[in-house]
Amino acid sequence: MTAPLDAVVPATLPAPDDFRGARRRPVVVELLRDAQGALCLAWLAIVVLTAASAPWIAPFDLPETDIFATNAPPFTAGHVLGVDSAGYDILSRLIWGTRQTLVAVVIVVVVAVTLGVVAGLVAGFYRGKFETIANFVADALMSLPAPVLLIALFALTGPNLPVAMAVFGCLVAPHTYRLSRSIVVGVRGELYVDAARVVGLSDLRIVGKHVLWAVRAPVIIQTSSIAAAGIGIEAGLSFIGLGDPAGASWGMTLQRSFDGIYNNRWGVVWPSLVISLSILALLLLGNALGDILQSSARSKVLPARRRRRAIESALRELEELPPTDSALVGSSDDVLLSIRGLRIAYPTADGGVNEVVHGIDLDLRRGEIHGLVGESGSGKSQIAFSTLGILPREALVLGGSVLLDGEDLMASHARMQAARGRRIGYIPQEPMSNLDPSFTIGSQLIRGLRSARSLSVRDARQRVIELLVRVGIIDPERVMRLYPHEISGGMAQRVLICGAVASDPDVIVADEPTTALDVTVQAEVLELLRELSEERGLAMLLVTHNLGVVADLCHTVSVMKDGHIVECAEVDDLFDAPRHAYTQDLLASSRSVELMEI
Repeated sequence: MTAPLDAVVPATLPAPDDFRGARRRPVVVELLRDAQGALCLAWLAIVVLTAASAPWIAPFDLPETDIFATNAPPFTAGHVLGVDSAGYDILSRLIWGTRQTLVAVVIVVVVAVTLGVVAGLVAGFYRGKFETIANFVADALMSLPAPVLLIALFALTGPNLPVAMAVFGCLVAPHTYRLSRSIVVGVRGELYVDAARVVGLSDLRIVGKHVLWAVRAPVIIQTSSIAAAGIGIEAGLSFIGLGDPAGASWGMTLQRSFDGIYNNRWGVVWPSLVISLSILALLLLGNALGDILQSSARSKVLPARRRRRAIESALRELEELPPTDSALVGSSDDVLLSIRGLRIAYPTADGGVNEVVHGIDLDLRRGEIHGLVGESGSGKSQIAFSTLGILPREALVLGGSVLLDGEDLMASHARMQAARGRRIGYIPQEPMSNLDPSFTIGSQLIRGLRSARSLSVRDARQRVIELLVRVGIIDPERVMRLYPHEISGGMAQRVLICGAVASDPDVIVADEPTTALDVTVQAEVLELLRELSEERGLAMLLVTHNLGVVADLCHTVSVMKDGHIVECAEVDDLFDAPRHAYTQDLLASSRSVELMEI
């Protein structure tokens, strides 16, 4: 007999004082609390305000000159910083020139970040030929000397600052591309990205929400360096005479002041000082921002997965592999999911293939908890990932099918996408790794539910709250505001169970759902899974190596060894009279461990 629904042991929360960092200060506030960051922000704010208010604060209009005060020193005839060689008031030209300089910086940053980040996201997430081509283009652009190219461009376009800055943005985009691509390559293998696929999120939404969020901090830091380079290149081009003589910028002001340096040596000091302080402020702001973001626990990137190897050679080997005869079966009254003749392989370093799953057949019935047991490396998780359509990209499906109500999910990506997260839910074995550390619990659950069901934010939030209560979490609204690192492992597993059943799926794939939990929490989670299966009529595939879990929870069990199912039987029959020698060894080993623990 199972416990009543209201008897589930709740996952209690610690006291409010136990949550450290639950209310995080915004990054801007952290910067203002840092002396270096505050000074840099203050200077940049002055620059922006100066550009916005130039018509009101400049002592002289943009075209106004005083030819009688040419090369006048500071504090002469109302000219606070003096006059340049063309008769322009230096202070007014610096104020008006702030606008054009900021426009140049914005053009460089927008072009470099847009091209670099978009190309890096696509290349890092999808890899393949696009990555190869993008790497070649990036290497080619980085080999070009930017100043020389911009000087040559002047012969074609003349003093056209926007075009020159856009070209410079293209030349520095490879730096942003390399940075974003390297991060995406690591993030794409994270378990929470696989979990996002399982709940039905499209690649565009996964990249936009999870992958791009991990890239944001390094790109923002690098953007400060790109902006500083933009100020420097604009000043440099104008100084050597390639700027617009009719325009006003810091570089043009420096160039005209330099022309009269022998008559007014102070004239070059003011534009040089403004340019240097602005570049220094941007670089130091990037350093301060990097220190703050690195100390934050909001983003975490684990090492990248192994690179996809020798796929073309491996595919040629497939033609020599013998086919597996396995009849496709349709659905019956109680069979929801059928796996037939499934064969999975991986390419080897020498160009061949290593088959890890050999023609598996398995049926999953409505209301049944089907255990899949075996030693590590036997192929259990490969079957679970095949059911969900989240096999690693280097995996090769040599044959077979996954039938949901008679429809082959593996034959159509669109069909798998429609079923995943809607009709098939997933409970992973590492709850903390399957929650995106950059987002709160509530935002992840609501977004996953809305991707599977057409619900408003309000309705989705209400349903998530009800389900969190159902899985044994008290004060669900408070939990929804927390980040993954602020909850326990048992609570995180309950959150993932909530997310798996939120869309009312027919099938649940649970991949070692209690491995990372202590014994007490394991018992609570197993009881919860049992109740949910009986309450909702779920068919559940439970991947585990723990025979005790199988005996306590499952109705049917399949035993795997070396990519084969060596025995399949009802739980009682298998424990009472195991037929295969490997099953007998598993049971004997399990009993020996239990006796040692006693």
